[in-house]
Amino acid sequence: MSAAELKAETKDIVIDEVFPHAVEVIWKALTSAQLIARWLMPPTGFEAVEGNTFTFKTNPAGAWDGTIHCRVLEVASNRRFSYAWKGGDESNTGYGSALDTIVTWTLTPVEAGTRVRVVHSGFVTPKNDTAYRNMSDGWVKVLRRLDAVSGEDT
Repeated sequence: MSAAELKAETKDIVIDEVFPHAVEVIWKALTSAQLIARWLMPPTGFEAVEGNTFTFKTNPAGAWDGTIHCRVLEVASNRRFSYAWKGGDESNTGYGSALDTIVTWTLTPVEAGTRVRVVHSGFVTPKNDTAYRNMSDGWVKVLRRLDAVSGEDT
Protein backbone atom coordinates (compact mmCIF):
# COMPACT_ATOMS: atom_id res chain seq x y z
CA MET A 1 0.00 0.00 0.00
CA SER A 2 1.41 3.39 -1.00
CA ALA A 3 1.77 6.40 1.30
CA ALA A 4 -1.04 8.09 -0.64
CA GLU A 5 -3.34 5.13 -0.03
CA LEU A 6 -2.45 5.12 3.66
CA LYS A 7 -3.34 8.81 3.86
CA ALA A 8 -6.52 8.46 1.80
CA GLU A 9 -9.69 9.35 3.62
CA THR A 10 -12.69 7.10 3.62
CA LYS A 11 -16.40 7.80 3.88
CA ASP A 12 -19.21 5.58 5.07
CA ILE A 13 -22.86 5.47 4.11
CA VAL A 14 -24.94 5.08 7.27
CA ILE A 15 -28.70 4.60 7.27
CA ASP A 16 -30.63 3.98 10.47
CA GLU A 17 -34.38 3.23 10.26
CA VAL A 18 -37.04 1.60 12.41
CA PHE A 19 -39.27 -0.90 10.61
CA PRO A 20 -42.54 -2.24 12.05
CA HIS A 21 -41.45 -5.86 11.65
CA ALA A 22 -39.98 -8.44 14.02
CA VAL A 23 -36.21 -8.94 13.97
CA GLU A 24 -36.68 -12.52 12.70
CA VAL A 25 -38.68 -11.30 9.69
CA ILE A 26 -36.03 -8.77 8.67
CA TRP A 27 -33.25 -11.30 9.32
CA LYS A 28 -34.96 -13.72 6.92
CA ALA A 29 -35.12 -11.00 4.23
CA LEU A 30 -31.41 -10.21 4.76
CA THR A 31 -30.24 -13.82 4.61
CA SER A 32 -32.45 -15.52 2.00
CA ALA A 33 -31.14 -15.40 -1.58
CA GLN A 34 -34.69 -15.41 -2.98
CA LEU A 35 -35.67 -12.42 -0.83
CA ILE A 36 -32.39 -10.52 -1.39
CA ALA A 37 -33.15 -10.74 -5.12
CA ARG A 38 -36.39 -8.84 -4.48
CA TRP A 39 -35.00 -5.91 -2.45
CA LEU A 40 -31.39 -5.58 -3.67
CA MET A 41 -30.42 -7.66 -6.71
CA PRO A 42 -30.17 -11.39 -7.43
CA PRO A 43 -27.10 -12.93 -5.79
CA THR A 44 -25.24 -15.87 -7.30
CA GLY A 45 -23.87 -18.46 -4.88
CA PHE A 46 -25.25 -16.75 -1.76
CA GLU A 47 -25.38 -18.51 1.60
CA ALA A 48 -25.40 -16.72 4.95
CA VAL A 49 -22.33 -18.63 6.13
CA GLU A 50 -19.11 -16.94 7.24
CA GLY A 51 -16.45 -17.23 4.54
CA ASN A 52 -18.96 -17.95 1.74
CA THR A 53 -18.30 -16.02 -1.47
CA PHE A 54 -21.04 -14.81 -3.80
CA THR A 55 -21.59 -12.21 -6.50
CA PHE A 56 -24.05 -9.59 -7.65
CA LYS A 57 -24.20 -8.35 -11.25
CA THR A 58 -24.89 -4.73 -12.18
CA ASN A 59 -24.21 -2.42 -15.13
CA PRO A 60 -20.68 -2.82 -16.55
CA ALA A 61 -18.44 0.22 -17.05
CA GLY A 62 -15.15 0.49 -18.93
CA ALA A 63 -12.82 -2.32 -17.91
CA TRP A 64 -15.26 -3.51 -15.20
CA ASP A 65 -17.71 -6.27 -16.13
CA GLY A 66 -20.28 -5.18 -13.51
CA THR A 67 -19.60 -8.06 -11.12
CA ILE A 68 -19.61 -7.26 -7.40
CA HIS A 69 -17.59 -9.85 -5.49
CA CYS A 70 -18.76 -10.46 -1.94
CA ARG A 71 -17.60 -12.58 0.97
CA VAL A 72 -19.63 -13.14 4.13
CA LEU A 73 -17.62 -11.79 7.06
CA GLU A 74 -19.98 -12.15 10.01
CA VAL A 75 -23.26 -13.92 10.76
CA ALA A 76 -24.73 -13.32 14.22
CA SER A 77 -28.28 -14.62 13.87
CA ASN A 78 -30.97 -11.95 14.19
CA ARG A 79 -28.36 -9.35 15.22
CA ARG A 80 -25.55 -8.65 12.77
CA PHE A 81 -24.64 -9.60 9.21
CA SER A 82 -21.71 -8.26 7.21
CA TYR A 83 -20.02 -8.92 3.91
CA ALA A 84 -17.18 -7.57 1.80
CA TRP A 85 -18.34 -5.72 -1.35
CA LYS A 86 -15.67 -5.41 -4.06
CA GLY A 87 -15.99 -4.35 -7.66
CA GLY A 88 -14.83 -1.99 -10.33
CA ASP A 89 -11.46 -1.71 -11.98
CA GLU A 90 -8.36 0.37 -11.21
CA SER A 91 -8.34 1.76 -14.77
CA ASN A 92 -11.83 3.26 -14.42
CA THR A 93 -12.63 6.68 -13.05
CA GLY A 94 -16.09 7.66 -11.88
CA TYR A 95 -18.65 4.87 -12.18
CA GLY A 96 -16.87 1.53 -12.14
CA SER A 97 -13.74 2.66 -10.27
CA ALA A 98 -12.18 0.03 -8.00
CA LEU A 99 -14.21 -0.41 -4.82
CA ASP A 100 -13.21 -2.42 -1.74
CA THR A 101 -15.85 -1.89 0.95
CA ILE A 102 -17.86 -3.63 3.66
CA VAL A 103 -21.64 -3.73 4.19
CA THR A 104 -22.76 -4.30 7.77
CA TRP A 105 -26.36 -4.80 8.89
CA THR A 106 -27.24 -4.45 12.57
CA LEU A 107 -30.71 -5.34 13.88
CA THR A 108 -31.96 -4.18 17.27
CA PRO A 109 -35.43 -4.96 18.65
CA VAL A 110 -37.32 -1.81 19.68
CA GLU A 111 -40.87 -1.22 20.88
CA ALA A 112 -42.04 -0.20 17.39
CA GLY A 113 -40.39 -3.20 15.67
CA THR A 114 -36.74 -3.37 14.63
CA ARG A 115 -34.06 -0.73 14.27
CA VAL A 116 -32.22 -1.54 11.03
CA ARG A 117 -28.81 0.06 10.65
CA VAL A 118 -26.81 -0.47 7.48
CA VAL A 119 -23.27 0.85 7.20
CA HIS A 120 -21.53 0.62 3.84
CA SER A 121 -17.97 1.52 4.81
CA GLY A 122 -14.65 2.16 3.14
CA PHE A 123 -15.35 4.49 0.20
CA VAL A 124 -11.92 5.98 -0.59
CA THR A 125 -12.00 9.65 -1.55
CA PRO A 126 -11.78 10.99 -4.14
CA LYS A 127 -11.61 7.84 -6.32
CA ASN A 128 -14.88 6.38 -4.96
CA ASP A 129 -16.82 9.67 -4.85
CA THR A 130 -19.12 8.66 -7.73
CA ALA A 131 -19.91 5.29 -6.14
CA TYR A 132 -20.45 7.00 -2.77
CA ARG A 133 -22.93 9.50 -4.25
CA ASN A 134 -24.80 6.89 -6.31
CA MET A 135 -24.92 4.33 -3.53
CA SER A 136 -25.96 6.85 -0.88
CA ASP A 137 -29.18 7.40 -2.84
CA GLY A 138 -29.34 3.73 -3.80
CA TRP A 139 -29.25 2.39 -0.24
CA VAL A 140 -32.18 4.64 0.75
CA LYS A 141 -34.25 3.04 -2.05
CA VAL A 142 -32.98 -0.44 -1.13
CA LEU A 143 -34.12 -0.01 2.48
CA ARG A 144 -37.60 1.03 1.30
CA ARG A 145 -37.76 -2.21 -0.72
CA LEU A 146 -36.42 -4.23 2.25
CA ASP A 147 -39.20 -2.76 4.40
CA ALA A 148 -41.81 -3.64 1.74
CA VAL A 149 -40.53 -7.21 1.29
CA SER A 150 -40.35 -7.69 5.08
CA GLY A 151 -43.97 -6.50 5.37
CA GLU A 152 -45.20 -9.21 3.01
CA ASP A 153 -45.89 -12.79 4.02
CA THR A 154 -42.29 -13.94 3.67
